[in-house]
Amino acid sequence: MKISEKIYTEIYKKAITVMDKAYAPYSKFKVGAAILDSSGNFHVGCNVENAAYPIGNCAEASAISAMIASDGKEIKVIAVTGYGELLCTPCGGCRQRIREFSALDIPIIVGNEVEIKKIYTLEELLPSSFGPENLK
Repeated sequence: MKISEKIYTEIYKKAITVMDKAYAPYSKFKVGAAILDSSGNFHVGCNVENAAYPIGNCAEASAISAMIASDGKEIKVIAVTGYGELLCTPCGGCRQRIREFSALDIPIIVGNEVEIKKIYTLEELLPSSFGPENLK
C-alpha cells in the first residue's frame, strides 16, 4: 500500500482530534494515536490514566485494541500526537506493541497540536527488534 501525503495529513488530523478526548487528570499530558490498517480502515485511541498509574493505557495501545476489535490485522501507518514542542514518540512498550502488528518499514508520524514534526520508520525507533517471526 503506497502512502500518500493526503493519508499522512488525514491520519495526523485523526490523532489530534482524539488527543483532546484523552483522560489524563494526573499527568495532564494528553496523547492521541491513529492507525491505518491493511484494509484501509482507520482506528483511533487516546491515553487513559488511572489513579493506580501502572494500569493506565497509552494512546497507541488503545488504537491497536480498537484495530483488533474491528478485525484489523496489520498496521500500515500510525500517527502519534502530543502537546508541546518536544517529540511525543511512542514509549518502549508501545514500540513493541506496534512491532507485533506491522512491518519494520511502516511510517510512524509524530506531531503536536500544530503540525507533523517528524516521520520515522519503526526500525528507526526499535532497532534490532524481537518480533513474531523470531518465534518461528
